[in-house]
Amino acid sequence: MAPLIEVTDVHKRYGRKPILRGVSLSVSAGEVVALLGSNGAGKSTLLRTIAGLTKADRGAIALGGVTMSRGLHELRRYIGLVSHLPLLYDNLTAWENLLFFGKLYDLVDVEKRAEAVLRSVDLWARRNDTVRTYSRGMVQRLAIGRATLHNPPVLLLDEPDTGLDHASAEMLQNLIRSLGAGDRAILLTTHNMERALTWADSVCVLSGGTISGQHPAASLDVAELQQQLVVPPTMPPIFRKPDEHTA
Repeated sequence: MAPLIEVTDVHKRYGRKPILRGVSLSVSAGEVVALLGSNGAGKSTLLRTIAGLTKADRGAIALGGVTMSRGLHELRRYIGLVSHLPLLYDNLTAWENLLFFGKLYDLVDVEKRAEAVLRSVDLWARRNDTVRTYSRGMVQRLAIGRATLHNPPVLLLDEPDTGLDHASAEMLQNLIRSLGAGDRAILLTTHNMERALTWADSVCVLSGGTISGQHPAASLDVAELQQQLVVPPTMPPIFRKPDEHTA
């Protein structure tokens, strides 16, 4: 089966500034992949491009084997996106928020689906409280609930752990791992390398507009990731296949 997310040689520039210079990666069903990189490396740009919110200048993106160029409108329902803004209404309750978004997706039996989502993100007991009374961690969990309401097979999380305390981050970790345990593919960004290695099955490093490689999280450590993140774009990547070494 084709990966649920497949990015091939994607290029993107803003004006004269190149952001992505031939990015390739893949995420299969049941897999969580962490995308790391310094500020301005292009992580958010890549997620927005995969989500169809901005168009690549060159290259291909396929979701479930269908390219964006062939089915962008239909594929948008295939995706759940959590960006820097939670896209929730502060003066509505969690229940009201999910009912509103469920109607936008034309969901059948939206109340049953909203209840299932609120229970999965451990917010059922607070369903009738307005979002403005929620902690940062609760808002993030509800944002993920909003993004998964229509049960998309692809979930894109842009720094979902920013500003969370340890307890909230741990709860978010459990949620992400449970969401990625089935037929869903998850691509997330984070600045926390320890969380990346704990949360994800594999890790990609975006530097100089390209990805040095996609490697099992269990085979890496924080020191290696830190070294990779500071390598100038003109230097060879630290992660190389054995047959790429030269004498």
